[in-house]
Amino acid sequence: MKCLVAGGNVKVLGKAVHSLSRIGDELYLEPLEAGLSLRTVNSSRSAYACFLFSPLFFQLYQAATPGQDPPRCKILMKSFLSVFRSLVMLEKTVEKCCISINERSSHLVVQLHCKYGVRKTHNLSFQDCESLQAVFDPASCPHVLRAPAKVLGEAVLPFPLALAEVTLGIGRGRRVILRSYQDEEADSTVKAMVTEMSIGEEDFQQLQAQEGVAITFCLKEFRGLLSFAESANLSLSIHFDAPGSTPHLDDFASDDIDSYMIAMETTLGSESSRTLPSMSLSSGLQPPCHSEEEDEAELSTVPGTPPPKKFRSLFFGSILGPEHSPLHPSPVLAEDSEGEG
Repeated sequence: MKCLVAGGNVKVLGKAVHSLSRIGDELYLEPLEAGLSLRTVNSSRSAYACFLFSPLFFQLYQAATPGQDPPRCKILMKSFLSVFRSLVMLEKTVEKCCISINERSSHLVVQLHCKYGVRKTHNLSFQDCESLQAVFDPASCPHVLRAPAKVLGEAVLPFPLALAEVTLGIGRGRRVILRSYQDEEADSTVKAMVTEMSIGEEDFQQLQAQEGVAITFCLKEFRGLLSFAESANLSLSIHFDAPGSTPHLDDFASDDIDSYMIAMETTLGSESSRTLPSMSLSSGLQPPCHSEEEDEAELSTVPGTPPPKKFRSLFFGSILGPEHSPLHPSPVLAEDSEGEG
């Protein structure tokens, strides 16, 4: 495998690597006929991301030696990230980037051709691996949101960087609400701080979801994709279905933060309750039945941590507008949180 990236596309590649580094600790690199695939999955295997760089993205692209199967390799993310650590340096000094696989020595060779004839060569050890592929179908999700990445990026700015999860819901007037997720102890005297952002329907290019629908997902992975999509001026599409566990009342349907805070205080003051205020269900959505095993699993959750995420699927994808060049890659971030948070 050998490919050559030139000009401003070197920085685009670097931004994609930075985005992937926020999700997983290992990078799966696979040259395909359709282009070079860079993929990762988080440690709990609940979030998966893929960037596919088409052959048009490269000045030279050779997936495999004639007569041989394309190689597949896995390397440490921090090793590959170190090559593209400084995006400013890439933009100002690097003219070309050559990536090749030396199967004899099991090394991924990344060579940066800089100004004034300077060349920097990185030999990164890799392991042979199977193809990493998440199975998901965005077309099966009934709810779809599409908006410029800049709009969503500004919406998550007020949330703390350390915040693990955020809840997205459709409120009154079809406003999209982002609210910080909190799970306080029932006997705690400390009141939770709730951060909420509201976005009007007019800011979305597509909004296909009824009022009262809500879903909770990890914020770190979402920010990772937003960082790339914003830099490339892309639109972001979000596909999701219904939560897998019984929704609790949230006031997305009423869009009333005062009512939500009253409900939170009531919950915190109750020693017999460990759940958030119950969420009003939209028509057509029924809570799934809980088995005794599931109830025991919920009770065994470590206090102070979010309950196991059981929603079935949530997909993010950057959408290239007609004004964008086909040289940009198409990233996809999929979350399927059937494990513990």
